[in-house]
Amino acid sequence: MDGFSWIAGEWGTSAASKIATSVNPATGESVGVFDDADDHAVQTAIAAATEAFCQSKWSTSPRFRSSVLLNFADLLEASRVAIAELLTAEHGKPLGQSLIEVDLSVSELRYYAGLARNIFGRVIELDCDLYSMIGKEPAGVTAIIVPWNAPIILMIRSLAPALAAGCTCVVKAAPQTALTSAAVLRLLSQVPDLPAGVVNSFSESSHDGAKLLVEDPRVRVISYTGSTLVGKQIAAAATATLKRVNLELGGSAPVILLDDADLQSAVPQVVRAAIFISGQQCVAASRLLVSNTRLEEAKALFAKSLREIVVGTGSDPATQMGPMIDFAARDRILRLLDAVKEPDEILVRGVALDGRHAAGAFITPSLVHVRDPQSQLITDEIFGPILTLQSFDTDAEALERANASRFGLAASVWSADLARAQRLARRIEAGTVWINMHGALHPEVETGGYKESGVGRLHGVDAMNEFLQSKHTAWTAKQGA
Repeated sequence: MDGFSWIAGEWGTSAASKIATSVNPATGESVGVFDDADDHAVQTAIAAATEAFCQSKWSTSPRFRSSVLLNFADLLEASRVAIAELLTAEHGKPLGQSLIEVDLSVSELRYYAGLARNIFGRVIELDCDLYSMIGKEPAGVTAIIVPWNAPIILMIRSLAPALAAGCTCVVKAAPQTALTSAAVLRLLSQVPDLPAGVVNSFSESSHDGAKLLVEDPRVRVISYTGSTLVGKQIAAAATATLKRVNLELGGSAPVILLDDADLQSAVPQVVRAAIFISGQQCVAASRLLVSNTRLEEAKALFAKSLREIVVGTGSDPATQMGPMIDFAARDRILRLLDAVKEPDEILVRGVALDGRHAAGAFITPSLVHVRDPQSQLITDEIFGPILTLQSFDTDAEALERANASRFGLAASVWSADLARAQRLARRIEAGTVWINMHGALHPEVETGGYKESGVGRLHGVDAMNEFLQSKHTAWTAKQGA
């Protein structure tokens, strides 16, 4: 497999680019090579997107954009198994999770294909024969910086609304999943009559190309998913050209289990939400907050469930959790566990796998009872398969602990009393709060962060507004005015 750049309608490498290797984190084996793009390739991509926005029919043809998105969705659906198998080989996640990601992406494309034909403005009669019209126009060239943890859906959820709005795009794919991103975009390149340069893509092992995207005044919007640290750097750099930024950043999702929660139902669901993508997702269930009246019961149930998780290669149907993305990520989790000290207590300690899995970046899940509220496991984003556990006496204390974080991306509340759960959900500082569930996301429903978890929204109708701008046109019908 190859992950070449797609620029101005052509697939290939630039003369100065290097070739890099994509490695399966479950085996350490090569999956294929990709074009490690240079500055010239990035500049060419920006120029191609700019020309396509200004010179092609793309920005002014909503029905055509809708048709392209529908064709793209059909091609992706027809290739769902092959794409999912490539994602599993390159990323390591279980095949079932990869198939879910492809299916979500197909649904997202079809949703925005419909919205592309429904971009509404308004006309106001301000006075007799005095009119103002507010129209919506595409914001312009959009740069989409894609992470590796869910590279298909996290690309599509920015790309689909940007294209539906009429923007042209430059996609920077993550080097860890460059082959998967290229394979998905090759399907888009097969759509008939798609103007060259409407979508361009490249991968790089450095951050130089991303820096160029953020600094270039021709790029009007940056859509980035990733760490809070990098998001802050992007936001700061973007002020030089006052470009719009859409940022979904880190998370440390609290899971409030009230005294009346059905633990037998909740525990397996929360564990699945904690180990999905090996915990390498911003909305992962992370901080268990358990009523003191149920603490010992919760400890036992979560410990048992985590010990039973089957860790292995993503191609094995029995696997429930695959490897970390690389050995550096795995070793970071091991160091976090090594740093745990009293009064905190490791209830289930994750270990690296050996034997037939020694060549992969595998680690088993962990459960840590945290009594120190300043523990790094509470204050920072873990981004791995560690569940922390804290206890509380009252609903007010649970809410205080849930909100004692600089992050605010997602949370969940578990209770037999829906009204009680809704009261807590209303006061949790997070962009998404689930009740008696955790992790479900849909194309129709906006998601995004509070506090240091980001700005802007993706999915849903609001995502279109991230890539549209308003224009006021005024006129009078009075003669001689």
